[in-house]
Amino acid sequence: MRVITVLNRCMKFKCFVLEKSTFEESRIVVDVQPRKNSKPRCNTCQEPAATYDTAKEAREFEFIPIWGFPVFLCYQMRRVSCANCGVTVEAVPWAEGKQRQTLHHRAFLAGWAEDLPWKRVAERFQTSWQSVYRAVQWVVEYGLEHRRLDNVEAIGVDEVQYQKGHKYLTVVYQLDAGCRRLLWVGKDRTIKTLEGFFSDMTDAESAFKDNVKFVCSDMWRAYLRVIREQVPEALHVLDRFHIRKKFSEAMDTVRRQEVARLRQRGEDPILTKSRWCFLKKRANLTSPQRLLLKDLLQMNLRTVRAYLLTEQFEHFWTYTSPTWAAKFLKAWTRQTMYSKIEPMKKVAKMLRRHEELILNWFRARKQINNGITEGLNLNIKLAMRKARGFRSYDVARVAFYHQLGKLPKPEFKHQFW
Repeated sequence: MRVITVLNRCMKFKCFVLEKSTFEESRIVVDVQPRKNSKPRCNTCQEPAATYDTAKEAREFEFIPIWGFPVFLCYQMRRVSCANCGVTVEAVPWAEGKQRQTLHHRAFLAGWAEDLPWKRVAERFQTSWQSVYRAVQWVVEYGLEHRRLDNVEAIGVDEVQYQKGHKYLTVVYQLDAGCRRLLWVGKDRTIKTLEGFFSDMTDAESAFKDNVKFVCSDMWRAYLRVIREQVPEALHVLDRFHIRKKFSEAMDTVRRQEVARLRQRGEDPILTKSRWCFLKKRANLTSPQRLLLKDLLQMNLRTVRAYLLTEQFEHFWTYTSPTWAAKFLKAWTRQTMYSKIEPMKKVAKMLRRHEELILNWFRARKQINNGITEGLNLNIKLAMRKARGFRSYDVARVAFYHQLGKLPKPEFKHQFW
């Protein structure tokens, strides 16, 4: 079976004919000719127009390789005299604008780039890293233009560090049970950044804000302010994961302070090498850590009292009624404020300050939390690790949408991957 026959079965170009294929210097070149009596179309308005002139030299468009041999479509471009746009280059169905990549080749590279690092894709298919990036960028832009946003009811807001030096990205996910995906990526984690998200979503879907019923975020002040202003009717749930993180930080601070105090007094530093005994869940402790923790709990230490307060607060998450959860929270914070353990008192003040947002977790029936967001953040970190980092924000943005956006893809007569 000839190469031309295979290509004709995989794709059809209206008003164009694949004439012949030749093998030149370890590559396959396929000549493309316009059909007789067919009119070219304007590249801008897509309307039929008269031929103005034809290029003297043919232009080559990179196609999907066959058996390791690069394939190029060779065609002499025409200029058209369009009544609306004047003299311009004709439109061809296998490429856009002045790009030398065919649309099929772009979709092919982008499909492989979901599973392999872009550099490996470029090496395997004998092209450049820039070609792979442009292919992924085209697929992402197509997906963003054609995705639906009218079914978004729950969103999660968080930040991820994508470069050293406190360089963060604000990421917003859809957290609905039937669809969990990346909705938006923005540079930095400021008020302006998150306002940009709501502005972009409203431009794409006018009723976006009205559809959002649940929002989950951490306690970053910029996020709290923008969410309160932009979607005041939505139920805003504070992230349970970050609350537990605050407890872990306070617990470790108390332990380190007590270790320093014992050393200063010349006493036995019994709390050394006990960090994970207090920070890990009891079910995850090793046998030596369980024995050490059992011995430490019998001692009158500030660290032990802080640990018992932390363990006591875990009962808070077992409630189903916001009213009873509020009573428990009030009693626990009162008890903690009398403990004279400053890091724990700081956590208690934080819980009092954000009490209503924390109780919203119960009002949302425990269905919305940033555990989903943290899982998606892990996928972003894996994407960064797979690519060995990104040098610019634009490249990182394209890669994250490609991996986590669940974007619709261009459709072709035949799938080559």
